[in-house]
Amino acid sequence: MKGCGGRYGDLSAASHPIGCKARLAMGLMLYTGQRRGDAVLLGPHHLAKGWLVFTQQKNRKRKPIKMEIPLRPELQDILAASPTGKTTFLVTEFGKPFSANGFGNWFRKQCDHAGLPHCTAHGLRKAAAARLAELGASEKEIMAITGHRTSKEITRYTRGASQRILAANAIARHGPLNVTHSEAKIPSGTQDESLSVDFIDENIEMVPRGGIEPPTLRFSVACSTN
Repeated sequence: MKGCGGRYGDLSAASHPIGCKARLAMGLMLYTGQRRGDAVLLGPHHLAKGWLVFTQQKNRKRKPIKMEIPLRPELQDILAASPTGKTTFLVTEFGKPFSANGFGNWFRKQCDHAGLPHCTAHGLRKAAAARLAELGASEKEIMAITGHRTSKEITRYTRGASQRILAANAIARHGPLNVTHSEAKIPSGTQDESLSVDFIDENIEMVPRGGIEPPTLRFSVACSTN
């Protein structure tokens, strides 16, 4: 991505470091699990004592959904190191807030420039839900992050992750399993392991048609086009 410290198509950390707009966009989407229409509106005024507090845009006039999401330390670091707008964290090259469609088109180009033509911003929302499932979060817990009112979409997003966990837990009843961290549930608090390249490479199928993840050494692996 031009302006992110490296040539197009280079997936190394040097090309997409914390501090560039593309990494900020990815962080906001992945660590909040929100739709692009909500992610582009998030800004400093939504921060309250370590929480993001906002109302989702979808159905906001008929059935508003107020969200309160803890701010992950990883996202705090990204925000602290990134240039942001006065009213929204993400801004266009003209310093104005993105529209939802404008952001989607811009992010689409960033994915293309990174050599990931199959990726979209929506894939991050799916990846966020799937990763929570892989970490053992319940459907209700995931819904509390994504803002879904029913579990139908969450079940679709996380079916692969949930099946993997249930299968491992079921077989483990025979006795301890000799598996690596990429083959079983990742204990909470192991951020480096959960974002390792090996873990992501072996779990791409966990998300329907993939899902962007921010590994330590690469900007992303794959994301959904749905």
